[in-house]
Amino acid sequence: MSDLRKLEKILGYSFKNEQILKEALTHKSSKQPYNNERLEFLGDAVMDLIVGEYLFKNFSKTNEGDMSKLRAALVNEKSFATMANALNLGDFIYISQSEQNNGGREKPSILSDAFEAIMGAIYLEAGLFKAQEIALNLLQKCYPKIDYLSLVKDYKTELQELTQARLGVTPVYELVRSFGPDHKKEFEMALFINEREISRGMAGSKKEAQQIAARIAIEKIKG
Repeated sequence: MSDLRKLEKILGYSFKNEQILKEALTHKSSKQPYNNERLEFLGDAVMDLIVGEYLFKNFSKTNEGDMSKLRAALVNEKSFATMANALNLGDFIYISQSEQNNGGREKPSILSDAFEAIMGAIYLEAGLFKAQEIALNLLQKCYPKIDYLSLVKDYKTELQELTQARLGVTPVYELVRSFGPDHKKEFEMALFINEREISRGMAGSKKEAQQIAARIAIEKIKG
């Protein structure tokens, strides 16, 4: 059985067009005439819709703000990398030798991008229903308990309560840099307490980067 057939068996879906699957698995470092960036862009939007609809149907008493936080907790690099690992996707990605030597098959960013691209490819070939079926099966496998308390951890609020109680001050967040293509921007945020940098966080949104920086700061203060 070829590697691609193995992946299709894990996915529970056989591609009619093998080339679109290869494209979805091709990282830009491989220097092929094609890569998975366009499919990744589409797959991100597909997952956003699938998860949004799932939350709308299953959390009828949850307000828009809390549903947005739940969606953000599920539609992000970390979550997509988790689902990619459930598919053993790192074994199938086409990357350069140097990227492989640098641990590329385990990098959350590469795994997440490949997962998004796979979902984009399934959507293009088989439509939303099939993409939804595969995505929700994976989602429920990786996150057997989908609820606000399990998934939404507001580290910024926790840190602010901690610093005000112990130090009488509020943390300050500053943007250090942003980089990457417009559809996949990365933001690095620095966190300061009493004008001293305590931690940094990097993510696909400023808010998520702030949450990461706050979590690291909490660990340092409590540690």
